Amino acid sequence: MFGRIREAWGRFSAGRRAEGKAEGRPGREARSHNLFEAAATYVSACAEDDQERMDEAAGWVSPEALSFGVNELACRAVIALARERDESPQDVARVLLGLPAV
Repeated sequence: MFGRIREAWGRFSAGRRAEGKAEGRPGREARSHNLFEAAATYVSACAEDDQERMDEAAGWVSPEALSFGVNELACRAVIALARERDESPQDVARVLLGLPAV
C-alpha cells in the first residue's frame, strides 16, 4: 500500500517539477536539472560574473539543494587541487581564500 502511495506521490511531484521548469531559456527544451548541474552552473556563472545564469541556476533546485551542491563542488575542487599540488586540503583552502598559512 505504501509503495503505491510513494509511486503516486513521485509521479505527482515529478509533474509539478516539470510544470515549473517549462519556463526556461527560449528555444531550449524544458528538462529537470539535478543539484550538481545547478551547482556547477551557479559557481561558473559566479566566476564569470554572469548574474542571469546565476539566477537561472538558482531556480533549478531548492536553495538548500543548491547550497549542498556548491559545498560538494568546493570540497571536490579543494581535494583535486590538493592532489595536483601535493599539498594538504587545508593548505589549499587557506591559499584560495587568501588566509595565512597555519
